[in-house]
This record gives sequence, structure tokens and C-alpha cells, in this order.
Amino acid sequence: MAASRSKRRHKVRRRTDMSLLGGIRPPIAVLSVLLLALAGITALTLGRAGQEAVPKAVKLSQQHFAEDGAIALRASIDESVTDLNRTAELFSAGEPVPADAVLDKIGSVYQKWMGTAVVEISSGKLLAARGENLPLTAIDRGKLADKDGLAPRMVRLENGETRLLSFSLLTWKGQPQQLLVASSSLRFPGISLGKFRSIAVVGQDGHVLSTDGIPEPEQVLTDLQRDEVKQSNKQLKSFAESAAKKARTHPLMSKEPGSGGFLGVSGHLTGERYLGERAVAGYAGLAGPEAGEPTVATRLGLTVVAMVPVAEDPTATSSSAFGLLAAAALLVIGGVTIFLLLRTVQRPLIRLFLEGRRLSRGDLDRPVSVPKSGEAARIGAALERLRRQLLGAPAEPATGPARRRRFGSRTLIAVCAVLLLAWSAPLMLLLNRAGDTVVVPQQMVNDQRERTDTLTDRVRRALNEGHADLTSVASLMGDRTEPSDMAKVLESTLNQHTRYQSLYVLDAKGKIVAKAGDDARSPSGKGPSDKPIRVLDEGGKEPVILGTAEVPGREGAAVVGEFRIDFLNSLLKRPGLGEVRVVDDKRKVIGANTGYREFEGLPSGRLDALAEGTGQKVGLSPRPSGVLYRDGDDIQIAAAAPFVGGGAAGSLGWSVLSWQPASGLAIPEYTYQNRTVLAGMLGITAAAACLGWLHIVVIRPLRHLADQAEALADGDRKTVLYPRHHDEVGAVTRSLELIRQQLPTGTQRKRDGVTAGLAGRN
Repeated sequence: MAASRSKRRHKVRRRTDMSLLGGIRPPIAVLSVLLLALAGITALTLGRAGQEAVPKAVKLSQQHFAEDGAIALRASIDESVTDLNRTAELFSAGEPVPADAVLDKIGSVYQKWMGTAVVEISSGKLLAARGENLPLTAIDRGKLADKDGLAPRMVRLENGETRLLSFSLLTWKGQPQQLLVASSSLRFPGISLGKFRSIAVVGQDGHVLSTDGIPEPEQVLTDLQRDEVKQSNKQLKSFAESAAKKARTHPLMSKEPGSGGFLGVSGHLTGERYLGERAVAGYAGLAGPEAGEPTVATRLGLTVVAMVPVAEDPTATSSSAFGLLAAAALLVIGGVTIFLLLRTVQRPLIRLFLEGRRLSRGDLDRPVSVPKSGEAARIGAALERLRRQLLGAPAEPATGPARRRRFGSRTLIAVCAVLLLAWSAPLMLLLNRAGDTVVVPQQMVNDQRERTDTLTDRVRRALNEGHADLTSVASLMGDRTEPSDMAKVLESTLNQHTRYQSLYVLDAKGKIVAKAGDDARSPSGKGPSDKPIRVLDEGGKEPVILGTAEVPGREGAAVVGEFRIDFLNSLLKRPGLGEVRVVDDKRKVIGANTGYREFEGLPSGRLDALAEGTGQKVGLSPRPSGVLYRDGDDIQIAAAAPFVGGGAAGSLGWSVLSWQPASGLAIPEYTYQNRTVLAGMLGITAAAACLGWLHIVVIRPLRHLADQAEALADGDRKTVLYPRHHDEVGAVTRSLELIRQQLPTGTQRKRDGVTAGLAGRN
């Protein structure tokens, strides 16, 4: 039995001598490392690093502007190619048509191409042409049958301009195959540049293919203006070369992780300083609407560069004094906290561990070194009583200082938490507040207005394109077209364009002759509307937008297309614009980039007033407007732009509004405030994590162990002590259990007493 007990003791000693991964050391060590790291971060980031001459918000705004241009250019190119292919397919599905009739029909429906032509492929004979002369000699007719032989390509004209040629085939049985060619410029459809901004399309080699916004030298009057034009062209060329190189990187590698937004490569550049202004540019490569799905336009390798001169802020300064002071204060407070934890928790606990192991091994000569306060003092006092009991003293309840429980470990943890909170709370709640005097750059208000105007034009053009498709389909349906043939044409159009939810043909009495897609939602029993585009309110979850195009030769009949509301809402998703709403002439919401209820009003009276005021004519037509609202600390940038221009959608009277809080922009004051709040949050997080860890793993088991040690010293020999963790507290618990096994029980004392009495009698 003695050998078994000795083996058990040896096993316990081996386990307690192990390198302890848990216990009191890791939480304190981790807290020390976190506080040091936080002090370094505070010193580096809480300076006036955000006070740049050109705020980051302005740079990001130019990046978003270039992304808008890239999206508009990609959509325009893809739409043009799709329209040309679909038109050629519709002509090829019917009876042969003269080349002049084909081009006349295309020109009456679409006004997007600079020039069109029909060429006989076998002979190369030009059958018909409209608009500007096309460089047909650049077309290798022998390679049209190859893979991607009909893919659009860019050609340079004699005057230096670049054109994009699109191709499609006209095929009729029994006739030579014909090539339908259309040319378009690489200029941006409906981009609102505002003042002083320029935008360019750049090829893969960094060569500028087209520009807007920079006047020609002969268009300016003074030498100073000519110098400015020369400087702008020089700077734009430099930006184009840099953007072309950056656009070759993978989209996932070009942005910060988790940034989201634009699917392609985009960024911003800073140029030279000229006449007190700094040139800032944004760039964006053409990217498809879906990640990983290239389109005709994205294969061209084009990049959009938007440049604007920005006045630098001469008062912008940079000072790291606050960051250094905050870091120094954290080092002092953190040092005091770590000192308290080491002095009053870690060292006494390690001392108890050593004293308990000494007693469990039988070394009872020296008194136990009892800590001064807390649970460690209670356990130390209990160990001293147990040492005396092992030497033969009786077990008696302790009185006096041994039972003192004030200023325990939980109180110490609370004091440490208060110390760290005293540093973190002011950073989170009080210091470096932006307030109501934040300077919002005027360029941000201008960009909000111009981007909203660009978005308005894109929505209007998308609806016009949809109505043009309906007109094109209707023009190919005559009085002899069978309903089955109509359904085939409608189905083909529906598959080629995602903007429609359903397509159908209504006769004069409102009867559906042919349809494709979902069920029609036009009012039953009513003939086609005379309005090209209208909106119905059915009391459902979304508005119903209908486009109508009359069918020639069928009196009163029309092709009706129902636009998907998701298509409209997808056009409004623009990073950096905030909340976006499309409203009708009564300022009721039709579409949005976030959740909304159909035909609800705008969320505030000032936005309603902005929409109403923007809808008023200034000169010949309404104009977009941008405004900066200040209501105490609530600062908001808002803009509104009405539908301006021709087409079927021009008469709707719709407007697009956008607004966002200035606090969400990368403005120096808000950046400084956010960094300060972040530092405070990191301090609280580190304190809560490490002190909570320490309380759960050490303090709570230590309090429970203090109660067990006192009970054991009071005479409880039946309760077995089990360690919760293999750490310092667990090691002290195992030592107490070994001591409990060595202590004589009450029965043994009586037996020993009887034996001693008999021996005395004898």
C-alpha cells in the first residue's frame, strides 16, 4: 500500500512539474502583448495622418466616377452588338429584303451607330451604306467563318479617331450571304462631366482612344488656356499609361479584401500639382455584370480614366502628438495593470503551488509563507493549519484574520478593468469628435450631383432601348404574320434581353394574340395604350412598367413588354452613392437600390423639396442639383436629377435622387474620429477578453479552492478534491488532495488514542 501511494505521489509530481499551457501566465502574457501592440497602433494611426491635402474621399469619388463610365461603356457596347445581331436574325427569319431597306429600317429604330453598311461576302461588293464611310478594307472576309471571326474589333480612321466595328450575318435561302456592319465611337453615352473633368477610353497598350472634357487647342483663346490644355493632355496620357498597367492585374488582387463593389479592376491615381491644383484620376477596366462572365465589351481590354483637378487644402497639417500621448498613457496604465496582476495574483499563486507541493512531499519543518490578501491568503492560512495537523495538532475551526475575505481577486480584476476602461472610454465617447464643423469638400457635392445625373441618363436610356427593341419587333410583324411566328420572335427577344419579364401582342380589343414569358398584367379587356411607357399600380409588391409599340398593318394591335423591376433596380446599384431612389412626377418611389415599398414617399421633407425644386425648368429644361444639408452633427450630401432628353422615357417626368451621410465618407475629421473610436474599442475588447479569460480560468476556480482548503483545514476529510484544469490552481488542488490522504481521520485518531491508552496501562 505504501508503494502504491508513493507511485501515485510520483505521478502527481511529474504532472505538476510539466510546462503549464493553461493557468495564470497566458492571460497576463496575452494582455501584455495586446496592450503593447495597441500602443504601437495608437501612436502610428492616431496622428493627423488623415489630414491630406487631397482627402481620400475625393480620390475614391473619382474611382467611382470611372467605374460609372466603365459600366456605361460596357453596357452601350454590349447593347449595340446584341441589337445588331437580333435585328439581323429577325430580318433573316423573314422574306429577303433589299440592303437599302435593311439599313433604312435600322436607322429609323436605332440612332446609335455612326455608320452602317451591307456587304456581299463572296464578292466584297458594297450593297448599301448609311452615315460615315466605314473602313471596309480592314475587314478580312476570308476569316469571318473562323472562331470569333464576327467579334467586334477596333479600327483607326484616317483622322486619328477610333471606331468599333460590329458584324452580323444576313442569310436568306437561295441568295448570297451578306455582312451587316455597324460602326460606333468609343465615347460615353450620357456621362455628366460637370466642369473641369475629363474622361478617356484607354487601350491595352495605354494609348488614349477617345477623350471628352478637354478642349482642342484651337478652341481656347488665351495662352494660359492653351498651357492648361497642354498640361491636361500630358497628365491624362501619364494616367492612361499607369491605368493600363494596373488594369492587367486580377480583380481580386487589385482591391482590399472584402471591399466588394465594382467587379472589375479599379483604383485612383494622384498626379502633378499645377497652378495650386492637384490632378486626381480614377480608373476602371470594363467588367461584366456578373463575376467571371466576360462579355463582348470586356474582351476588348478597354480601361476608363476620369481625371479632375482638385484644389489642395493649404491648412492641412499632420501631427502625431495626440497619438503619442495616448500611446504613452496606455503604456503607463497597462504597466500598472500588469504589475498588479503579477504582484497580487500570479506570484502568490505560484508561491502556493510551491508550498503545497512541499507539504505533499512531507517537508513540514518550515512554516507556510502565507500571502497578504485575497483567496491566496485564505489558502495559505489553510495550508499552514494543515501543516500543523500533519505534525499532530488537532483540527479546529480558524478564527480571526484567517477568515478575512475582503479585497479578493475579483476586486483586483475589477480594478484592472476600471484602469483600462479609463483609457478606452474617453477615446470611444469623448475625444476627437468630428462635430458640426466638418469641412466637406465641394468636389464631393459636385460628384454626387454629376454621378446622379449620369445614373438618371442611364435609366432613361435603358427604358428607351427597351422601347426601341419593342418597336423593332413590332416593325417585323405584318398583317399576315401568324401567332406562332409572333411567339417565336417574342421568345427570341425575351431570351436575348433580361430587361423583360414578359412580352405579348395585344389586338385592338385587348386580347392576347401571342406571348412569351410570365402572364400578362395589362388591364384585361382594354386595348393597347397610346403611351410608349407607363406605370401601373396594381396594389401588389412592385410597380408594373409597361412599354408599348404599335404593330404596322394591324390596326390597333401593339407589342407590349413588361419590364422587370429588378432590372431597373440593378441599374441603381452604385458604390459610393448611398441611398438611391427613382421617383415619378408625383415624387412616389418606383425603384431603389435598397428595400422599399411601391409608391411610398421619400423619407424626409427636405428630400421631397429637393426633388420638387429640381423638377422645375431652369432655362430650356430642368437641371440636376446637389446640396449639403447640415442639422447639427447630422451632415448629409444629396443630389437629384430629372429625366432630360428625348425618347419614349423622356415624357415620364421621373427623377433620380441619391443621398448619403457625410460620416460615411473618408473625410479627415471622420477618419480621425473613427480611428480614435476603433482604438478605444480595441482597448475594451482586449481588457474584456483577457480579464474575462483570467476570471474564468483562474479566479473562479481559485475562490472555490479557497473554500475547499478551509473546509479541509476545519476537519472535512471526506470531500475528495478534484482539479478542474492542469494549471497552477489544479496543481494546488492536487497537493491538497494528497495532504487530505495523509491526514488521519476521526476513526484513526480514536484507534490511535485507544492504542496509546492500553500501552500506558500495560
